[in-house]
Amino acid sequence: MIGIPYFSNNQNNLPKPLLEIRTSRIQGLGAFASRRIRQGTRIIEYVGELITPAVADNRYDDSRDEHPLVLLFSLDKRTVIDAGVRGNESRFINHSCQPNCEPVIDKNHVFIESLRTILKGEELTYDYNLTRVDQDDDELEKRYSCNCGAKTCRGTMLKPRRKRR
Repeated sequence: MIGIPYFSNNQNNLPKPLLEIRTSRIQGLGAFASRRIRQGTRIIEYVGELITPAVADNRYDDSRDEHPLVLLFSLDKRTVIDAGVRGNESRFINHSCQPNCEPVIDKNHVFIESLRTILKGEELTYDYNLTRVDQDDDELEKRYSCNCGAKTCRGTMLKPRRKRR
């Protein structure tokens, strides 16, 4: 599997992935630690088809779905990764307002790294920080509502609103 570091010390010397996919209390399917993961570990690369923002906008119309899937990752102003096409298990990592992972861009690759030690069985999450077009778009906030359950939950996967002066 592309981008998944392996831990190998079992009897058959077979690789053991760092994550497994199963039902999530946050949203649909989620990625869970299959073993203890130390802080700072590069867990998986976020992969998929490389497309332009214009292609992404045409492919995924936010206004059509009440709760759209989030499969896109903006690499830069010209490049978006669509994990819905040729993606891997990274696309199942759910959003949380109090995440245990973060995306790290390294030489035009996006990796998901652990912010702290993650225990076996714990769901892997990162803050999607989705771009706001309009600071007061309540409808978009509802469409991208957050179900992370964190004490610090802001109720949406969108970036926090800018504070007004």
